[in-house]
Amino acid sequence: MKKVLILLLIFFFITLHAQNGVTSIKSSHNVQATVDSLLKILNAKGMKIFAQIDHSKGAKFVGKELRPTQLIIFGNPNVGTVLMQCNQQVGLDLPQKMLVWQDAKNQTWISFNNPNYLAERHNIQKCNEKLITKIKTILKNIAIAASK
Repeated sequence: MKKVLILLLIFFFITLHAQNGVTSIKSSHNVQATVDSLLKILNAKGMKIFAQIDHSKGAKFVGKELRPTQLIIFGNPNVGTVLMQCNQQVGLDLPQKMLVWQDAKNQTWISFNNPNYLAERHNIQKCNEKLITKIKTILKNIAIAASK
């Protein structure tokens, strides 16, 4: 019963969908609070934060407007290296990225590349299936935790 309740709560508070290799999770916070939570979680998990890019500030710099949109680039070189040993071209999509953005209805989302899509794109599905599945689970769990 407890598991069913947890699943219902997750379903109620979080909308998860994948489209064109991108997974998006609805956040219950604004962009900055979601980014702050995401960074805290990534740091706690020992992930290396390579960059944080505020696309909205970039737009403002050139005199344009963009709803709040921030990109966090992060990863674990131990894991990324294993994937690149399968096919170095996966380095085009590594390190991992999560985009925290606000849609036209003021809803905040966390979007990231689905590891299955990247594995297919770079033909590494068979190289290390367990690792790809693990990465998918970890990314989803990080995004869900940051969105609460």
